[in-house]
Amino acid sequence: MLWECAVSCRQYWRNVGQPEGIVSEQDTDHHFVHRSTIPTMHFQPSLPRLPIPKLEDTISRYLAAQKPLLNDEQYRLTVKIATEFGKGEGKIIHHDLLEHDRINNHTSYISGPWYDMYLSARDSIVFNYNPFISLNPDPKPGYNDQVVRATNLVVSSLKFLNTLKNDYLRPDIYYVNRKWGQSKMFKHFIRALPSNLSWYGAYLVNAYPLDMSQYKSLFNSTRIPNLSKDTLFTSEFARHLLVMRNGHLYVFEVLDPFGNILHPSEIQAHLAQIIFDADRLPKFELSYLTTEERNTWANVRQQLVQNGNEENLKKIDSSVFCLCLDDASPQDEIELTHCFLHGYGFNRWFDKSFSMIVTSDGNAGINFEHSWGDGVAILRFVNEVYRDSTEHPALVPESSPALFVPASDKLEFNLNNSITSAINAAHMKFNETLKRFTVKAFRYEKYGKEYIVNKNLSPDAVFQLACQMAVYHQFGKFLPSYEACSTAAFKHGRTETIRPTSMYTVKCTKAFIAERGKHSIQDKRNMIEECSMYHRRLQLEATLG
Repeated sequence: MLWECAVSCRQYWRNVGQPEGIVSEQDTDHHFVHRSTIPTMHFQPSLPRLPIPKLEDTISRYLAAQKPLLNDEQYRLTVKIATEFGKGEGKIIHHDLLEHDRINNHTSYISGPWYDMYLSARDSIVFNYNPFISLNPDPKPGYNDQVVRATNLVVSSLKFLNTLKNDYLRPDIYYVNRKWGQSKMFKHFIRALPSNLSWYGAYLVNAYPLDMSQYKSLFNSTRIPNLSKDTLFTSEFARHLLVMRNGHLYVFEVLDPFGNILHPSEIQAHLAQIIFDADRLPKFELSYLTTEERNTWANVRQQLVQNGNEENLKKIDSSVFCLCLDDASPQDEIELTHCFLHGYGFNRWFDKSFSMIVTSDGNAGINFEHSWGDGVAILRFVNEVYRDSTEHPALVPESSPALFVPASDKLEFNLNNSITSAINAAHMKFNETLKRFTVKAFRYEKYGKEYIVNKNLSPDAVFQLACQMAVYHQFGKFLPSYEACSTAAFKHGRTETIRPTSMYTVKCTKAFIAERGKHSIQDKRNMIEECSMYHRRLQLEATLG
């Protein structure tokens, strides 16, 4: 779960091409990251629907994924069970699925169950679901000061929000031939087409628009804990930013009613004031509750509402996003991983659609709640914001904060003994979980992606093969593995599963480890090529639903 969105999006980029949305253009604007010729949601009505695979094909793929994991007797039994299923109960279930899809032709057959899967899960979303993305430092000297970096990232994020709201954000399109992404004739032709035909116009030149329905949940959104099943909340009108520092929560308005962004020097002043004000930890760190098991958190949240905290919770839930100003300077990528993945359970509101984290030395990252969307939307947002904040920064290091700004609204909560006990219990439970969590990094520098591509192999296939070999070397057996692949080429698509463990990876792994010295270098090279070709086929099948 933690890595699926980044993996699936990278995979899509490799297979199909580059999205128009990351084409860099020098069109600066104080309130938008760019202004697209093609309206943002122009393709939504004409996107193709996610296909339902034939039952017999699903069974064949299932058996292909099981074969490398089973001995001959187990596999024969599995074939017998799968065949009986296909002739009996499977037919009934498949018919019901087709009927469900026919009735719900406004969406994909996977959309409802997908949201149910995430929102009904009762485990803590930290470690289990929320992924993170680390941004590169700003390459310019002096721009990684915490307040300067945070202000620039906030302004660029608000520009992205305005661009999205005004339908100016370039649609996500994957081009087989990238020249069409730069063609003004193509853009004006597509814009002139009715929305219900626009996808077909792009398809004519091997351009594939992607679903953008998830973007509506990127801002002003929060996952609300409820018993049995959570809900997703989005506010269309809130204009305030949530800022966390040392476990304290503050809000201040960053947009006016017309969408104009607060002057950067005023945002800078607010952030500086917050850092000065939040110089010590609160007595009870409320945000630990967002690390709790979901039913527990739902019960405590209800107590918070009953104890007079409903308005403060609404301010958190409706805020544009959460900015976390950490009072820490991670020393290496291991510490950065801990910081961006879980933040030690502290100074985060993990239920927000995303939290932008800036450390005291200017390192920046994103932690995001996963139920509302996948990697395609969040990576697009990160790419745009990083580019805009570094190429068109709102502040320079010498900038002075505005002298007179109203104080930010500090959220003070009414707590009783039951709530404070719950906070302490959440804190202790999180620390116990953290003790069992280990991160180690291994950096392999003999070769990388470019070398593998030059050998006409799939970098992803080679990496997956390396994982298979590592598991076999460690445990002496093959284990099932999971890799996600985006199905954003379809309306309301999410991800499809790739099962990288195959008879090809088994054969190749045994040749390298169990049968060392028995095969020539050319034979091994051929085996790697077979693994790569088969993996590419699995990727393509997953991409196409």
